Amino acid sequence: MLIVETIRKIRVAFNRDKKSIRKIARDFNLSRNTVKKVLRSDSTEFAYVRSNRSLPKLGPYVNELANRLKTESDLPKRQQSTAFLMFEDLQRQGFDGSYDSVRRYVKKWRIDQKCESVNAFIPQSFAAGDAYQFDWSFEIVELAGEMIQIKLAHLRLCHSRKFFCVAYLRESLEMVLDAHIQAFAFFGGSCRRGIYDNLKTVVSKILQGKERVFNCRFLKLASHYLIDPVACTPASGWEKGQVENQVGFIRKRLFVPRRKFANIADLNKWLTEQCHQMAATQEHPEFKGRTVAEVFADEKPYLHEVHTSFDGYKECPVRVSATALTAYDNNRYSVDAKAAGKNVMLRAYANRVVIMQDDQMIGEHQRLFDRNQVSYNPWHYLSVLQHKPGAMRNGAPFNNWELPTAITAMREALVSHSDGDRQFVNILSMIPTYGLEAVDVACDESLAIGAASSDVVLNILCRLHDDPEVSAEDATEGLPQLKILPVADCNRYDELLNKGVKYVAQ
Repeated sequence: MLIVETIRKIRVAFNRDKKSIRKIARDFNLSRNTVKKVLRSDSTEFAYVRSNRSLPKLGPYVNELANRLKTESDLPKRQQSTAFLMFEDLQRQGFDGSYDSVRRYVKKWRIDQKCESVNAFIPQSFAAGDAYQFDWSFEIVELAGEMIQIKLAHLRLCHSRKFFCVAYLRESLEMVLDAHIQAFAFFGGSCRRGIYDNLKTVVSKILQGKERVFNCRFLKLASHYLIDPVACTPASGWEKGQVENQVGFIRKRLFVPRRKFANIADLNKWLTEQCHQMAATQEHPEFKGRTVAEVFADEKPYLHEVHTSFDGYKECPVRVSATALTAYDNNRYSVDAKAAGKNVMLRAYANRVVIMQDDQMIGEHQRLFDRNQVSYNPWHYLSVLQHKPGAMRNGAPFNNWELPTAITAMREALVSHSDGDRQFVNILSMIPTYGLEAVDVACDESLAIGAASSDVVLNILCRLHDDPEVSAEDATEGLPQLKILPVADCNRYDELLNKGVKYVAQ
């Protein structure tokens, strides 16, 4: 097969240098027919194309292999058979050829199918403040020495291309709400439209065409920030192509090599810094010569600023057990023992859990993300302790209870008393009235004088806090003024006694 350089030399020799075909063939060691072919075709390149490739051993199995590839082409990639698996199945049917021939055929078939199924797309353009796109991805990081798969929420402004990322341990509704709240605070406002795929936490039901039934709680967030949510056509990721491309870009740019952090709060702080830094250095794909941060500065006045943050929680009814515990997401949280056996409302936030009863908060905890964990607040069981003080010894809520130094010392001092548990519970019962710091001071003073007793602590608290301080002017206000000041004289008492004796003698 002639190379491009040889064809060029033949054409130059004949057309420019006016050499004969015989001389050109002799100079380049070619046949005259080859030289004639080059000059007659007027082509600058020849390529050999095999019209029909022989498959001596695979030939009888080609139709079956092609049908199998066509059937599996509609399945997700993870469910499609590999070339080696197909090779093993053909061997069971009597195929005695090599694996390489099967692999080449499968590869060529898939390339041909991919070339035939390429779709054309229309470039999109967005006005300033018009829309943003939202999506999730997952990354592997090391948190406190443990490998964790985190869920990364991506929110990207379509005009300026500025993006925001925040990490969570779940993809639940409360995480979606919190991601929007943080993103709009990061951007300083919201857009008119939000573009989503059909997330179960956002879209409750897919109707005909573009019609969707959105999650009620998500619609409240959209109403708060004045957003029109738009859901993409199912399996049409190109409708939010910017954020789809961002997922791969962020993965390669920020999470390779694998990152290490003390906790997820440090990770999110680092992510926010990276979002600012990359916007300041990355060139805008449309506005050449300008960075993303510069274009965002022009877009920011078009964002709708909301001065109050949305209360992003997911609410669900729960029942309080006899041990004053409520269950949520495979974990349990304590509440005020007075609510035991009643139905209450639990509000799950991205990082905390709040339990409400009749619009009153009866419990608040940091959210747990493992399974079968329990979060206790010992103060929730104070009313039960007043009736069962002995529960202080082995009660699970009171294990490793961190109390101020003096109160802890008072508990140790009361251990030797027969009613020590009850006395200590009485001291704890004073805290809602006087405060933790005041009771700690009273316990310290009681121990200093060597009187470890709840009565002494109560006496000190009453003396320090219950008796109001009255000034001298306030004490004499409204009373008549004395003309003769009283003088202390014990003789007057003796005279009174003497007069009394005389009176009795008479």
